[in-house]
Amino acid sequence: MTNSKGRLAGKVAIITGATGGIGEATAKLFLQEGAKVMLVARSADKLSATRERLGAQGNLAGSIADALDEEATAAAIAATIEAFGGIDILFANAGVEGIAKPLDELSLEEFSHVLNTNVLGVWLSMKYCVAPMKARGGGSIIATASIAGAVGFPNIAPYITSKHAVNGLVKTAALELGASGIRVNSISPGPIDNRMMRSLGGQMAPDDQAGFVAGMNEQIPLGRYGTNEEVANLAAFLASDDASYCTGSAHLIDGGYTAA
Repeated sequence: MTNSKGRLAGKVAIITGATGGIGEATAKLFLQEGAKVMLVARSADKLSATRERLGAQGNLAGSIADALDEEATAAAIAATIEAFGGIDILFANAGVEGIAKPLDELSLEEFSHVLNTNVLGVWLSMKYCVAPMKARGGGSIIATASIAGAVGFPNIAPYITSKHAVNGLVKTAALELGASGIRVNSISPGPIDNRMMRSLGGQMAPDDQAGFVAGMNEQIPLGRYGTNEEVANLAAFLASDDASYCTGSAHLIDGGYTAA
């Protein structure tokens, strides 16, 4: 399943949130581009199923870690180094959408859960990848943000807040790590046809999800939701040497949604 001539040949990547739609699509593409990949997820059953679908014996490994479990996160990164000899790419992709409610109806627990998972989880994975990347002479860190990090949207204040914070973290990390040859970028998807977007649509329009999708499509110049594979293509570019002068930016992939 690997390609020795791929853009990521000889690279080692670690992907958090690896059992979600974007995570799995990115793992598949990274493998096709020649990388060795460590999948990190919190569900052992989902991780096992994802590994079975991807195959790639010898070039694929897995580790169980919740995004907020510092010890497990550090262990997953150590396991990556043990299995493959180092780390060149981090795709910090784990995240949650949370509950859609007006901000004055949210509990502290509901707000904190989204903020902690989406921000502290990204920071923890970055934190433990810095030293291994410096040891390799550089690397690429990619965080999954969202168009929610560029605009507001009613009834999802925790998610909006968390993705704005991810972009701030990315900019700061890029400034700190550039001298070490480590590039740091975020990917900001718009509506993508996957579980998370269906969850948000179901919460915002429980009685007319088809109408919700149609309304969103009307706001997207390309007239449709994106795919997990399209996001994976952007991740692979940012992970590769083709993006050697890209750092500190939020790369939108939204069909033009934020252009208006």
